[in-house]
Amino acid sequence: MARDIKSIVDSLTLEEKASLCSGLDFWHLKGIERLEIPSVMVTDGPHGLRKQAEGADHLGIYNSVPATCFPSAVGLASTWDKELIKKVGEALGEEAQAEDVAVLLGPGANIKRSPLCGRNFEYFSEDPYLSSEMATNHINGVQSKGVGTSLKHFAANNQEHRRMSVDAVIDERTLREIYLASFEQAVKKAQPWTVMCSYNKVNGEYASENSRLLTEILRDEWGFEGFVVSDWGAVNERVDGLKAGLELEMPANNGIGDKKIVEAIRNGGLEEETLNIAVERLLTIIYRAVDNKKEHAFYDKKEHHKLAREVASESMVLLRNDESILPLKKEDSVAIIGAFAKQPRIQGGGSSHINPTEVDDVVAQIQLVAGNGTEVKYAPGYYLDKDDIDEQLIEEAKMAAQDAAVAVLFVGLPDRYESEGYDREHLHMPENHQLLLEAIAEVQPNLVVVLSNGAPIEMPWLSKTKGLVEAYLGGQAFGGAIADVLYGVKNPSGRLAETFPVKLSDNPSYLNFPGEGDVVEYKEGIFVGYRYYDTKQIEPLFPFGFGLSYTSFEYSNLAISDKKVKDTAEVRVEVNVKNTGTIAGKEVVQLYVKDPESTVIRPEKELKGFEKVYLQPGEEQTVVFTLDKRAFAYYNVQLKDWHVESGDFEIGIGKSAKDLVLKDSLYVESTNTLPLFVHRNTLVGDIMRDPILSKIANSLMEQFNPFANMQGSEGEGDAPEMMKAMMNNMPLRAIVNFSGGQFSEEMLEGLIAQFNDAVHQSIKQI
Repeated sequence: MARDIKSIVDSLTLEEKASLCSGLDFWHLKGIERLEIPSVMVTDGPHGLRKQAEGADHLGIYNSVPATCFPSAVGLASTWDKELIKKVGEALGEEAQAEDVAVLLGPGANIKRSPLCGRNFEYFSEDPYLSSEMATNHINGVQSKGVGTSLKHFAANNQEHRRMSVDAVIDERTLREIYLASFEQAVKKAQPWTVMCSYNKVNGEYASENSRLLTEILRDEWGFEGFVVSDWGAVNERVDGLKAGLELEMPANNGIGDKKIVEAIRNGGLEEETLNIAVERLLTIIYRAVDNKKEHAFYDKKEHHKLAREVASESMVLLRNDESILPLKKEDSVAIIGAFAKQPRIQGGGSSHINPTEVDDVVAQIQLVAGNGTEVKYAPGYYLDKDDIDEQLIEEAKMAAQDAAVAVLFVGLPDRYESEGYDREHLHMPENHQLLLEAIAEVQPNLVVVLSNGAPIEMPWLSKTKGLVEAYLGGQAFGGAIADVLYGVKNPSGRLAETFPVKLSDNPSYLNFPGEGDVVEYKEGIFVGYRYYDTKQIEPLFPFGFGLSYTSFEYSNLAISDKKVKDTAEVRVEVNVKNTGTIAGKEVVQLYVKDPESTVIRPEKELKGFEKVYLQPGEEQTVVFTLDKRAFAYYNVQLKDWHVESGDFEIGIGKSAKDLVLKDSLYVESTNTLPLFVHRNTLVGDIMRDPILSKIANSLMEQFNPFANMQGSEGEGDAPEMMKAMMNNMPLRAIVNFSGGQFSEEMLEGLIAQFNDAVHQSIKQI
């Protein structure tokens, strides 16, 4: 329905306009009854709808209506399946429609800077490209059903410790290449209806009142069209936030923030037009939700549970499969060990906690998939609510394990070990989980471990296992999904979206997490996750992108469409993938780009493309990637833009960040040469490497060599190379000193002017 939003805004009183910029209560936006402006509802929902039931607690944490609990974001990202993530989004949109929810508060696109962050289970990846691709498809899926999303938490919300006061201090290049890049493409490609600002400060300013983030970058650069909402309780100074581009404060502020807005306008501290624009943006989304509302909407709970099972099985990562212990044989007896098998940990704690429509019984699902002919025994082995070691429970588990052909042990991190609100202090499993594992390994060599956790753990016990499945937080259908994977109904195809370090101290943020007082400095810079491990040559426990399969794949015929291109052109990369095993399976083909020679520090390689393909035994398929300028660029702080340096770039195709099986290269020519303005301390080598200035310098050298007095004589071994290196690192002013009087200060000033005139002329031509 077409509406004149500006006329509606003109019809509002100042007080009414201000009131629309804060919530009605914990979950509803305000309406204006006299103008028939409705109150709409927003609610949490990155991996499931968490709509508060009537009369629920005022903090908005408990008593939510039943909804499908899909795997948490850590699992969704491990599918590396863009279409599947979109299907999850569509299902979430359908459930939001059925519950009359206008905006789903998610997905979370923050980078996993440290494995200790208590909320990592709610975020996609350590890699901004993978994260933004997952977020884009999640948003597109939800919004295709006429329900909005809220991309969060913008920006640099990478820890829970002091999250409402900490200042994340990040250099500009790191901010752009890592922490903002995770949001950028999702905003540009999917246009979320809203973006949620984070609690923390970013470089000295709260995100809620950071005009550079909320207006200059989000709106002016990226073209964001919706409104910005605060994280719940994130507003510091309401008027400053409104000026910066924060349209909506949540939850309700009891009129305090509204009053500040009105007073600021009346005393001249705030332009009323700023308020008008904010209200226009709010009303645009409110009416969009109203116009897309589907009457009598419903969803099929059983179908959504089936989808949750499919997604969970796709997200599980097979990390170890010695002697092909998996898939399990139905004729073999099996001991299911671990309390997680009866009370599975299917999701993380905090604001995203879903009240599931149903939860699979893991033991029952394993028995169902294995068949009644398979002997299945169960023993809990440990307490879920405490870390106490119970020797009797361990003995019972050992007896069950030693009498079976194989033991499947369910361990990981209980709810209390990771949650919104606090960070982890270590990467260990509970002691009662680890001791149980070691005890079972003593009596049963055929040991398969299934992990339920939201982030990496250390594994000093890894060699005691034959099979290892990282199941993460698999949602309500975890039981059926793990049964499918264990017995080969589903061939595991998940891949790690984060690096598992051998030990915590290997992590790049180790010395600077969670900071000191209210300041955390991101001193590792762009070297986050695999960018650090690869470049520093530190062997991880499991690398980014890693995951095994029950079949095998071979790659061949890597082809690049153009071996020499300008950075304005797109490049097509093709590779053939063949299933060389005996069963059908899915492979995640990963493309990494490396700049082998650069004037700036760059990672060893960076993910710039991925595709998940399904292949029958013997089937071969051509996978196609398209690379644009951003695939080769770094963020240049001087230019305030993305920049490609002319030169060769390596294309690597592989199965993980550590396993590149095919490589080729191409030459990319920059169309935006960095201007080098010269001064008396500019190095000779920098001038000689510049395509414009080197011509002038060479012409000068032909007329007269100011370094003649420094030249070594013939037959002096490495002297010419030494002299060349010394001259490259010499400032221009040294010409005067070493020329023996042939080159004066006046001549130097004239040369510098000649250099800079040439630079100005080249800029004009561009």
